[in-house]
Amino acid sequence: MHPPILLLISTDPHAKPLLEEALDRHHANILPAATTEEGVRILKDQTDLALVLCDESQGRIASQVILSQARRIPHNLPVIILGTDGSARAAVEAMHQGATDYLAQPVTTKDLLSAIDKTHIFEAAEPRAREERSSAFDQIVSRSPQMELLKHLAAEVAQTDATTVLITGETGTGKELFAHGIHAASPRFNGPFVALNCAGIPENLLESELFGYQRGAFTDAKQTKPGRFQLAEGGTLFLDEIGEMSPSAQAKLLRVLEHHQVDPLGDTRSIRVDIRVIAATNEDLPAQIKAGRFRLDLYYRLNVYQLRIPPLRERPEDIEPILTSFLEVARRDHGCRIKGITPAALIILQDHDWPGNVRELHNIVEGLTITCKDDMIQPDHLPASVRSSGSNGEIEKTSLLAFGLSAQEMEKKLLTEALQRTGGNISEASRLLKITRNTLRYRMAKYQL
Repeated sequence: MHPPILLLISTDPHAKPLLEEALDRHHANILPAATTEEGVRILKDQTDLALVLCDESQGRIASQVILSQARRIPHNLPVIILGTDGSARAAVEAMHQGATDYLAQPVTTKDLLSAIDKTHIFEAAEPRAREERSSAFDQIVSRSPQMELLKHLAAEVAQTDATTVLITGETGTGKELFAHGIHAASPRFNGPFVALNCAGIPENLLESELFGYQRGAFTDAKQTKPGRFQLAEGGTLFLDEIGEMSPSAQAKLLRVLEHHQVDPLGDTRSIRVDIRVIAATNEDLPAQIKAGRFRLDLYYRLNVYQLRIPPLRERPEDIEPILTSFLEVARRDHGCRIKGITPAALIILQDHDWPGNVRELHNIVEGLTITCKDDMIQPDHLPASVRSSGSNGEIEKTSLLAFGLSAQEMEKKLLTEALQRTGGNISEASRLLKITRNTLRYRMAKYQL
């Protein structure tokens, strides 16, 4: 294999020596570019680049130009931005525009090497395996900055193959998808992914499902059965609805997490296990702890790294791409004729409260593939419960379609009106629009309001 080629776009004369120092244990060819124009030219001409590193010494617009050019390259060329702004917002914006990582300067060789290692450009694994790992979170369709940042954080924790992860969020937000993504992007990706819904197993059977049992351990134990912990050896165990676990099972789970050993029912020997545990819940575990229904010490063991999946109502900009992906699957698998959704119908969906989150949206789309006979989803195609939930049922009467506006113009007009009504108060305007303040700020920046 030839050494990977890295493109370094920087006006800093110390940038190349720093990069060479970070890569002292790797073989790599570094192509320096002193200007954005030179960097774009190399991006167009050099077809076998493995990575781009671009600092913001020439301004943020320059790095945006590089990101835009990198997105046109078919093999998803990773780009690391060496930024001048250390805020989380700057990092979110950069990754929303396609950056693989964002490092605030001054950058150390350790930080630089860590970011480069996450791109896997030095791995000798088969190209197909690298492809599967790099696209581990692709099936989580999103457009919102919150979800893009969340996928970035999940990809980071995936690289530590033993860290316990707690995923919280309402029912239907996609917690298991994130668990699958963490497993697929981790060094354990070749191992098994074993899932167990703790709420779906009767309490008297949960412990035997988790820890297994020996033949004769109880009346119906006709043969030895390995538990989920043993089945997940070398891989990941996903425990969904962890808040529903019985006190007895909680105590045994705590012991496994502390000692990495399981005690099958009826066995006098402890069995050592090498797994990562990912737990998920839609319950408020701190409230469960106060009520005496969940162990505090187990919560601390599970909550080593927490990912909170925001509900769909907090990220309405994700509704359209998620719906589009559902329709693509329906067209491919069932010959569905629906091509898209009208702006008026989309506004209704974005105004809905979504108590069932993405799962509820999927059910609505599934129903529409049967009932909708047109190419585009119109407001009157939507279920009555959805149409009546927004703005007292007046959305269709006040539709901006009558003014011939595009979806972007409609959104901008809604934002402007909300800000005018609230005198520019971000909190009040976000409540009026039923979106988060961060989402409102993002859209204000998008439309330069």
